[in-house]
Amino acid sequence: MLNMLSGLFKKESSKDEAKNRLKLVLIQDRAMLPSGVLENMKDDILKVLSKYVEIEKSKLNIEVSPCDDDPRKIALVANIPIIKAGNRK
Repeated sequence: MLNMLSGLFKKESSKDEAKNRLKLVLIQDRAMLPSGVLENMKDDILKVLSKYVEIEKSKLNIEVSPCDDDPRKIALVANIPIIKAGNRK
Protein backbone atom coordinates (compact mmCIF):
# COMPACT_ATOMS: atom_id res chain seq x y z
CA MET A 1 0.00 0.00 0.00
CA LEU A 2 2.80 2.40 0.91
CA ASN A 3 4.57 1.66 -2.39
CA MET A 4 1.39 2.56 -4.27
CA LEU A 5 1.16 5.90 -2.49
CA SER A 6 4.81 6.75 -3.07
CA GLY A 7 4.29 6.04 -6.78
CA LEU A 8 1.58 8.71 -6.90
CA PHE A 9 3.96 11.39 -5.66
CA LYS A 10 6.98 10.24 -7.63
CA LYS A 11 9.01 13.01 -9.23
CA GLU A 12 9.32 12.98 -13.00
CA SER A 13 12.55 11.37 -14.20
CA SER A 14 15.08 13.45 -16.13
CA LYS A 15 14.29 11.31 -19.19
CA ASP A 16 10.61 12.25 -18.99
CA GLU A 17 11.48 15.87 -18.30
CA ALA A 18 13.71 16.00 -21.40
CA LYS A 19 11.00 14.31 -23.45
CA ASN A 20 8.45 16.92 -22.36
CA ARG A 21 10.84 19.78 -23.17
CA LEU A 22 11.42 18.32 -26.63
CA LYS A 23 7.66 18.04 -27.19
CA LEU A 24 7.29 21.69 -26.26
CA VAL A 25 10.04 22.70 -28.70
CA LEU A 26 8.38 20.69 -31.48
CA ILE A 27 4.98 22.20 -30.72
CA GLN A 28 6.42 25.72 -30.76
CA ASP A 29 8.24 24.94 -34.00
CA ARG A 30 5.05 23.65 -35.65
CA ALA A 31 3.24 26.78 -34.51
CA MET A 32 6.06 28.83 -36.02
CA LEU A 33 6.61 30.69 -32.75
CA PRO A 34 10.00 32.38 -32.88
CA SER A 35 12.25 31.88 -29.89
CA GLY A 36 11.22 34.05 -26.96
CA VAL A 37 7.68 34.77 -28.16
CA LEU A 38 6.08 32.51 -25.56
CA GLU A 39 8.06 34.23 -22.80
CA ASN A 40 7.02 37.67 -24.14
CA MET A 41 3.37 36.55 -24.25
CA LYS A 42 3.66 35.35 -20.65
CA ASP A 43 5.07 38.73 -19.57
CA ASP A 44 2.30 40.63 -21.38
CA ILE A 45 -0.42 38.43 -19.88
CA LEU A 46 1.04 39.01 -16.40
CA LYS A 47 1.11 42.79 -16.90
CA VAL A 48 -2.57 42.88 -17.88
CA LEU A 49 -3.78 40.52 -15.16
CA SER A 50 -1.72 42.32 -12.50
CA LYS A 51 -3.91 45.40 -13.05
CA TYR A 52 -6.87 43.47 -11.64
CA VAL A 53 -5.59 40.68 -9.37
CA GLU A 54 -2.55 39.71 -7.32
CA ILE A 55 -0.84 36.69 -8.90
CA GLU A 56 1.40 34.10 -7.27
CA LYS A 57 4.13 34.35 -9.91
CA SER A 58 6.26 31.52 -8.52
CA LYS A 59 3.51 29.01 -9.30
CA LEU A 60 2.48 30.48 -12.65
CA ASN A 61 2.48 28.03 -15.56
CA ILE A 62 1.81 29.04 -19.16
CA GLU A 63 2.58 26.58 -21.92
CA VAL A 64 1.70 25.58 -25.44
CA SER A 65 0.16 22.18 -26.07
CA PRO A 66 -1.52 20.43 -29.00
CA CYS A 67 -5.30 20.84 -29.25
CA ASP A 68 -7.27 17.74 -28.36
CA ASP A 69 -9.47 17.92 -31.44
CA ASP A 70 -6.70 18.70 -33.96
CA PRO A 71 -3.03 17.98 -33.12
CA ARG A 72 -1.93 20.32 -35.93
CA LYS A 73 -3.31 23.24 -33.92
CA ILE A 74 -1.93 24.49 -30.62
CA ALA A 75 -3.53 25.87 -27.49
CA LEU A 76 -2.10 28.31 -25.00
CA VAL A 77 -2.78 26.74 -21.60
CA ALA A 78 -2.42 28.86 -18.48
CA ASN A 79 -2.57 28.01 -14.80
CA ILE A 80 -2.44 31.34 -12.99
CA PRO A 81 -2.85 31.16 -9.20
CA ILE A 82 -4.62 34.27 -7.91
CA ILE A 83 -3.73 35.36 -4.38
CA LYS A 84 -6.14 38.25 -4.11
CA ALA A 85 -8.85 39.50 -6.42
CA GLY A 86 -10.23 42.99 -6.53
CA ASN A 87 -9.53 46.43 -7.92
CA ARG A 88 -5.78 46.94 -8.02
CA LYS A 89 -5.58 49.69 -10.67
